[in-house]
Amino acid sequence: MGQRVCIIGGGVIGLATAYALVRDGFEVSVIEARPTLGSQTSFANGGQLSYRYVAPLADAGVPWQAMGWMLRSDSPLKLRPRMDPAQWRWMASFIAACRGSVNQRNGAHLLRLALLSQTTLQQWREEDQLSGFEWRCNGKLVTFRNPGSFDKARAKVAHSSFQQALSASECATLEPGLKDSAFIGGIYTPGEEVGDCHGFCQQLLAHLQASGRCTFLLGKTVTRIHHANGAVSAVQMGDEHLPVDQLVLAAGHNSPALSLPGLNLPLYPLKGYSLTLPLSDPQKAPNASITDYDRKIVYARIGEQLRIAAMVDIVGFDASLDPRRLAQMRQLAASTFPDAGNYDDAIEWAGMRPATPSGVPILGASGYRNLWLNLGHGALGFTLACGSARLLSELIGQRNTSIDMQGLCA
Repeated sequence: MGQRVCIIGGGVIGLATAYALVRDGFEVSVIEARPTLGSQTSFANGGQLSYRYVAPLADAGVPWQAMGWMLRSDSPLKLRPRMDPAQWRWMASFIAACRGSVNQRNGAHLLRLALLSQTTLQQWREEDQLSGFEWRCNGKLVTFRNPGSFDKARAKVAHSSFQQALSASECATLEPGLKDSAFIGGIYTPGEEVGDCHGFCQQLLAHLQASGRCTFLLGKTVTRIHHANGAVSAVQMGDEHLPVDQLVLAAGHNSPALSLPGLNLPLYPLKGYSLTLPLSDPQKAPNASITDYDRKIVYARIGEQLRIAAMVDIVGFDASLDPRRLAQMRQLAASTFPDAGNYDDAIEWAGMRPATPSGVPILGASGYRNLWLNLGHGALGFTLACGSARLLSELIGQRNTSIDMQGLCA
């Protein structure tokens, strides 16, 4: 290809982008501020590859619902207002996107990207023998406690060929661990998948190292991107100056700190939490991925562990563990799957999901001739990583893209 592509960011988005580029014949460099790859937001996320559940958070009625949540001690949403113009701009844009028509349009864009991502991951797994990250096609069951919520969901899938509504007894037949639960029904999608995102990053790393076409600069913090005449020329890492031919910005919620004149990156971190529970009795844990719709908590069986993920905390750039939020999660999970394991042994984690107000990632050209963006996937980073990487490689290679880029272009 002649030109080397430099990628800032070594999470699942940056590594998948590197992998797609190497597959297409490019030489690649990956810069990561931490000494290890896939060790921040990609480390212990929910694990669900929910290709058909990609509706943006911004929707009609959400602001009012969020106000009600904030009055509850067990709210899935926590907002800590700050003297931060970026937070207020993000919140204003989010509220503006909370319209049914906007949600439907953006949801269609995300679905198109998600289905491409599923196809791309399948291709990589089959053609490249990419394995070792606990991937399974285990299906997904969205369960409901509230009759009104269930009725709306059931109406949406009434004519679906790939989803079906199940009664409480049918849910228990599918997942015996739900036999004594308070769920009144669910929506089942057999084709959904699960995997270990951190394990996936490590497999990408191994394949990239074996390719001989990718180098890694770890523990290197980019402090500045040099530019002139509408193009970027180099990245600065302390005293180190690295010239670049093509540059991809995939540094998640840290990316706005590297923004250039005229480049608007409406990203803000939405902190989420997870528990990773060693299973003491696999028969008492779900096999399918479970989403507790009314409590906004997800469960994914990853090997011999149960990953439990929840919460949206809009609290700035504080990535610390909140003991009260984790205790709340532990209590909710133990009430749903009480015999799956000893919840005191669960490993705690928090990650900063880089989100756009609309829920649609920032993908593609930047306005600078050789600077490309792959940002803002929110809670869908693992789900959308492969498709986003494929599209970016096609764009950099000046080829026709696999799907229509409408609504996805940066």
